[in-house]
Amino acid sequence: MDARDRAAEAAVQHVADDMIVGLGSGDTASRAIRQLAGRRITCVATSEASAQLGRQVGLDVRAPDEIDVIDLTIDGADEIDPQLRLLKGGGGAHTREKLVARRSKALIIVADRAKQVTRLGERMRLPVEVLPFARRWTFAALEELGLEPRLRAGFTTDNGNVIADCALAAGVDLDALAALVKATSGVVEHGLFLVEATLAYVGSDDGVVRLQRP
Repeated sequence: MDARDRAAEAAVQHVADDMIVGLGSGDTASRAIRQLAGRRITCVATSEASAQLGRQVGLDVRAPDEIDVIDLTIDGADEIDPQLRLLKGGGGAHTREKLVARRSKALIIVADRAKQVTRLGERMRLPVEVLPFARRWTFAALEELGLEPRLRAGFTTDNGNVIADCALAAGVDLDALAALVKATSGVVEHGLFLVEATLAYVGSDDGVVRLQRP
């Protein structure tokens, strides 16, 4: 079995009939969605692609405004640090992912070992969703924060916005930076998930490791 399938299999064991479940986005999360096929659950999706896949495998996918509280969400991550902090947004869905995560009683992350890092930003840049209106001004503000924003060329989010992929320097105060980026006019959301994850299942060729917040 593929390492990502192992992680997904461990996560879906937490799902019981009649739960409200958040469906994450990305390759590993999609494997969990397929393993939930036909289950008697109500779902909220974090992207149009996940909503489509959920319906294809027989899940009841609802609009977020039809749901009050989500029992648990299964989602992926691009990077996971030793404190179970996450960097997300490689697929550009992090705004919806964060909305769903924060409405969930639990956020279970599924990933393979390659997603584990010693620090966030080690292997990829921080995705920041930005309004197209006055984009240049917003990018200039991110530049002033030392983030060296790069436009993700040819990409538009499900919300109709663009992505600035930003550099994360080693040793940066992530909590302070997250607040500064979020407060920047023109920014919709960033891909730092510093407190949302409840636990993670990390798959490998040898099995699955369960990680919990220290």
